[in-house]
Amino acid sequence: MHEQCLGLAQRLRDPGLLVEGHFTVGDDLLWFGELVSARAHLEQSLARYNPARDRADTLSRYGRDSGMACLSFLGRVLWHLGYPDQAVKYSNQAVASASDASHPVSQAWALSWAAALHQLRREVQRARELAETDVALATEQVLPFFRAHGMVLRGWALVEQGQGEEGIRQLREGLAAYRATGAELERSHWLGLLAEACATTGQLEEGLHVLGAALAEIGENGIRYYEPELYRLTGELLLRRGRVDEEEAESCLRKAIDIACRQQAKSWELRAAMTLSRLWQRKGKRQEAHRMLAEVYGWFTEGFDTRDLQEARTLLDELS
Repeated sequence: MHEQCLGLAQRLRDPGLLVEGHFTVGDDLLWFGELVSARAHLEQSLARYNPARDRADTLSRYGRDSGMACLSFLGRVLWHLGYPDQAVKYSNQAVASASDASHPVSQAWALSWAAALHQLRREVQRARELAETDVALATEQVLPFFRAHGMVLRGWALVEQGQGEEGIRQLREGLAAYRATGAELERSHWLGLLAEACATTGQLEEGLHVLGAALAEIGENGIRYYEPELYRLTGELLLRRGRVDEEEAESCLRKAIDIACRQQAKSWELRAAMTLSRLWQRKGKRQEAHRMLAEVYGWFTEGFDTRDLQEARTLLDELS
């Protein structure tokens, strides 16, 4: 349907409709893991967006500023594709744009996606700060979708900061609130965070159960943008159970890498390659581990101060 709208906008040569048409197609493609095409459409939307012409129109027509929405989504796509610094740049621009517009829905949108991006970058305190601001705004303005979004991310941050019981409670509460709005698209991400939190607090079997449910949902709805990480987490949790599950864990990690490669999701590929490299290191396959991880790490041109890339550099040094 969104592609039909874009086609209509192209035939009509309507600048505002072209902005929205490219944005909505890029939005759809992100969820299905078609990241390169998503980036192309989002960049086209952003290039055509003119705040003086389009902001008031998109606020009244769509209930949010299309330029802000495009900046937020482009930031997420760029993180997946392996450009964590560019991702933050666009996310920050989205937050600033929403603030300029003084529009609560746009502000909550930008805050939600900024918090999610910093979660992906594993920047716990920053993700928590943004999530808490989001929850406060969404509660005040009665925006249940964004309140649920913020609750999930705040719950994850609390677990990471040592408040496991309270964090998991908020994660589950946020998941329930998110589903109550009728939303489904980010559920695999939220379930992945819940599984990770369960593992952090020693609930390995519950974490594996949650991951199994998340992967089953992906098989039904095709929302695959978080699929590589779900397989990586499954492999990691299996490894924590002991050597008896190493073969199954390695299979999951290889699958995570294969899917990430198909999506050209370099950030997921790096994270899965690190987990597999650690397994190979324990099995005495140091050269193979170094070769695989060095190839992925060597692709990156930015983000060297992020936790993933710092940990990859440390691991490469250990494997040398």
